[in-house]
Amino acid sequence: MKKLFALLAFLGLFLASCSDDDPIVDNTPPPEPVNYTSGSADFSNYVAVGNSITAGYSDGALFIDGQTNSFPNMLAGNFALAGGGDFTIPFMADNLGGATLGGNPILGNRRILSFASGSPVPVEVSGQGATEISNTLTGPFNNMGVPGAKSFHLAAPGYGNIAGVATGQANPYYARFATSGSSTIIGDAVAQNPTFFTLWIGNNDVLGFAASGGAGVDQTGNFDPASYGGNDITDPNVFAGVYDGLLQGLTANGADGVVVNIPDVSALPYFTTVPYNAIPLDEATAGVVNQAYLPYNGGIQQALAALDGTGLFTAEEAARRTINFSAGPNAVVIIDEDLTDLGAINPAFAGLPKYRQATPEDLLVLLNLTFLGTLANPNDPTSINGVAVPLDDQWVLTPEEQASINVATTAYNQTIAALAAQYDLALVDVNTYQNVIADVGAPLSDGSVVTDDFATGGGFSLDGVHPAPRGSALLANAIVEAINAKYGSNLPGVDPLDYTGLYVQ
Repeated sequence: MKKLFALLAFLGLFLASCSDDDPIVDNTPPPEPVNYTSGSADFSNYVAVGNSITAGYSDGALFIDGQTNSFPNMLAGNFALAGGGDFTIPFMADNLGGATLGGNPILGNRRILSFASGSPVPVEVSGQGATEISNTLTGPFNNMGVPGAKSFHLAAPGYGNIAGVATGQANPYYARFATSGSSTIIGDAVAQNPTFFTLWIGNNDVLGFAASGGAGVDQTGNFDPASYGGNDITDPNVFAGVYDGLLQGLTANGADGVVVNIPDVSALPYFTTVPYNAIPLDEATAGVVNQAYLPYNGGIQQALAALDGTGLFTAEEAARRTINFSAGPNAVVIIDEDLTDLGAINPAFAGLPKYRQATPEDLLVLLNLTFLGTLANPNDPTSINGVAVPLDDQWVLTPEEQASINVATTAYNQTIAALAAQYDLALVDVNTYQNVIADVGAPLSDGSVVTDDFATGGGFSLDGVHPAPRGSALLANAIVEAINAKYGSNLPGVDPLDYTGLYVQ
């Protein structure tokens, strides 16, 4: 007990001595409050028009958290600092994604992706989304982003007609909040009399073609979008006419705004993650595969001998089409529709398919992660996809197909730049910006760097196309920078570190 009293006495003396010390005073003056202004812009009624990126689509689905972390919602938070009003969003019913129509599941392959199952590649989370498309929402909504929309869809009557969803004639996402069965996205946007807008549209006019491995049609020269397939490239003249009409409507009452151009979709992680030489073989297996391709290689040489000198089939192409495997990483075998149809030249070679091995210039789509190396025939261990069974067009984007995408994208961006100048709007060059992210990344205040590396870079979600929340924050900041420069505002932007690099870690 004496020891306890002695300890308490010591603590009392210690605390008393501490209380006698002079307090530490921080004489640093508090930061001056910032008065955020809109400059010449009016943010009181902001409307965002676009497709899935505008909507907040991420990780292969549209869900509440993705919508909340969309770049338009981030912008609206900044606008609120300088006179901006409420920003309403047509929220999905949950954080799963997917939907039903009349109780029947639709939007297949549209639930959020995750590594949670233990799969080495992201897979859909199990379950059924609670969003029922026929439960229409009452707007208006400031976020008019509609996943899947191409440029001409924004002005298409009936694109939100619930009666057309089951047949593919209408968009289920828009059908949830369209003002009527005959309304248009741009009409519903303009009806809100926006004072400020963002317009980012055109990605899907080339993305469907790219994501399908070029399986669609380049519709350049076809001015009737009603005849287009879902994976086709939109004619640049059609795009230009539609885009001009969109801006006419959005600026009719004097609204200011920002337009965003089209990135090189073929540079997205969806196309840059799977290497062209993704087939590892040992020496023995390589020898077996080479034996299997001997008849094909021999046929190519026979065709060259028969056609050499005609200019119809060259030694260079013959070399491209010769299949050879060795120990180590090997290029996959693909079907290339742009190779010479030897059977059309000489019926004797009608049995020679358009096979070749991929090169670094070929882009393998992300879905190859789950397909390469699997068996085309479960009962035949030699029927390996990408080796004995060449990859179909849908799995590879060839240089010729990439060229079609680049031509269209360049034309779209020329239109966007010209119309931005004509309507005196701010322009965000996300095409160049994406190249910066790919080449050097975006450094953050904590020393980390956001890159376009699939799943680990922080810039893109697990679908390899849409931004992760942190990537959306970087896009929002690029748009804020353009707004401040154009309209004399001083919006602060957002801190990307406040947003996650992936929803599912």
